Amino acid sequence: MSAESHSFRAVTFDRWETLLFESNGASATRSATRSRNVAKTLNKLGINISLDQATSALNETVDELLRIWDRNKDVTHLDQLQYVVEFASRGKVKLKKEWIPELSSAYISSLFEIRPYLNPDALKVLQWLKKENMRIGIICNTGITPGFGLRRFLSQIGIAEFFDQMTFSDEVGIRKPDPKIFHQTARKLKTKPCETIHIGDNLKTDVWGAKNAGYKAIHLSSKEGHDRQAENDPKSLVSRSRNLGNLSTAPITPDKAVSSLVMAIRAIKELETRPA
Repeated sequence: MSAESHSFRAVTFDRWETLLFESNGASATRSATRSRNVAKTLNKLGINISLDQATSALNETVDELLRIWDRNKDVTHLDQLQYVVEFASRGKVKLKKEWIPELSSAYISSLFEIRPYLNPDALKVLQWLKKENMRIGIICNTGITPGFGLRRFLSQIGIAEFFDQMTFSDEVGIRKPDPKIFHQTARKLKTKPCETIHIGDNLKTDVWGAKNAGYKAIHLSSKEGHDRQAENDPKSLVSRSRNLGNLSTAPITPDKAVSSLVMAIRAIKELETRPA
């Protein structure tokens, strides 16, 4: 496929279980680490709180976020910090501006302590897309870690430079599968939705969302890189977030399905040659 023959001009990626993989049990370990870091910092800032109370405040924060996320909306990182302080203090204390840097660091540091790992196929696929003069984006529903933290992490592992656009839900206030987050990303990439392919592991947020926005969608269905412990725990954020939103009960059919990310290269080539 030559650069001149493209009918598609851009490819966007999901983040978790697509570009970044998880080790089994990482989510629970990361949550416990976050609780310890937040408890220590809140005590330092003058909010006397036990580890169990910090964990409870974080769980209440997650409950509040899930109610918002269920409407395909999102809040800022600052909003999340405000929730934590209010729940930790039982509504008696508001977040102070001078607390933000230290509390923010404690809140997101567990991602850098319990690190996900790069999908082994990711670098090859990103290099191929660059060689083909394709524009590359990320469309990510953030969880606890905000967009600026994820940019820093992607920079640390050496792939941030590949992306022409990174769209994070906490920064735009919209979550997949809302088509608006896909449309915004296409505009930032200077492409049309019909010229864009999205690759992700979630049939609802990635495949249905992308196709409803006018993209083509490649579904990555891999057994690797999943935190099965978290997926099988109905109380975990991973498990609970997968059940958000109400969509049609009709089957969700991707344009292509692959079992490894490297197979997306062939899938893209086949979509290029498929009659419109």
